[in-house]
Amino acid sequence: MYPGTLTDVAGLEVGHFTDTLRPTGCSVVIAREGAVAGVDVRGAAPGTRETDLLQPGNLVEKVHAVLLSGGSAWGLDAASGVMRWLEEHTIGLQTGYGLVPIVPAAVVFDLGVGDARIRPDAQAGYQACAAASRLPSAQGNVGAGAGALVGKLFGIARAMKGGVGSASLTVDGTTVAALVVCNAMGDVFDPANGQLLAGARTANGKSLLNARDALLAGQLSGEKPHTLMAGTNTTIGVVATDAVLTKPQAQRLAQVAHDGLARSINPVHTQLDGDTLFALGTGHSGKTANPLLLATMAAEVTARAVVNAVWAARGVTIDGQHWPAVAMTKT
Repeated sequence: MYPGTLTDVAGLEVGHFTDTLRPTGCSVVIAREGAVAGVDVRGAAPGTRETDLLQPGNLVEKVHAVLLSGGSAWGLDAASGVMRWLEEHTIGLQTGYGLVPIVPAAVVFDLGVGDARIRPDAQAGYQACAAASRLPSAQGNVGAGAGALVGKLFGIARAMKGGVGSASLTVDGTTVAALVVCNAMGDVFDPANGQLLAGARTANGKSLLNARDALLAGQLSGEKPHTLMAGTNTTIGVVATDAVLTKPQAQRLAQVAHDGLARSINPVHTQLDGDTLFALGTGHSGKTANPLLLATMAAEVTARAVVNAVWAARGVTIDGQHWPAVAMTKT
């Protein structure tokens, strides 16, 4: 696995809530002092909250947390629990009438793994905050990645286990890191060597198919519509730096971070995915880093975080359905 986690960026804490009743949960990134933020939504089926305020021309400059959640649109409810925890800890935007914590959020669809009636709620978001710390963040089957799957081009029965991954880089005193929840329709590749790691399996489930090659060979013809239901896939995450950023620069960082998804997931940014990345700048280093360097680092750590998400994942079996993980299939 690649080194580092998002908490290597000074000023950020990460916490996970993982439900014990079925594989689902939520993950929160807390910026107690606030962080300049941007967002870029590339997937055509997103589930998001408070993304409009992050546009460069809009008023609010900083956010206080970002929530990543399972549970599809239901999971957005967890953001209210994050707000409650932040308010209790006097973290938020001072309005003159009280603190208003700014908490953008995005969700993945994991309702096909276990009982769909169980999904993250406000209490889940609150508990994720209570668990947050500066320690290296957990990866794999935790938080919003607990019910994540990858390689669903031919339905979830032939998918593999996804999860949460994180990675970081430090160059010339500037740190950039990413936290990614990989629940992609596409397959996951390691861009360092082009190796296919996890994704759609052959009909007998014993080997990887390679979704890209299958698509180009016309193997999707005749597939039942329900196997490709929009919105049941998504990769979401946060890329962050301790460099000083303006709001337009944060938006740009979120945009270029998607290059990391394109290097590590294929196909990606489809009409069936809701791929969304947030960018945060804490400014803790006091440095204004070279934009080219930041962009290069952002794409790289995002790709590495995707790879780590599937390497850290562990296989799960629910109601007779088994989803293997890459770590269990490699020797």
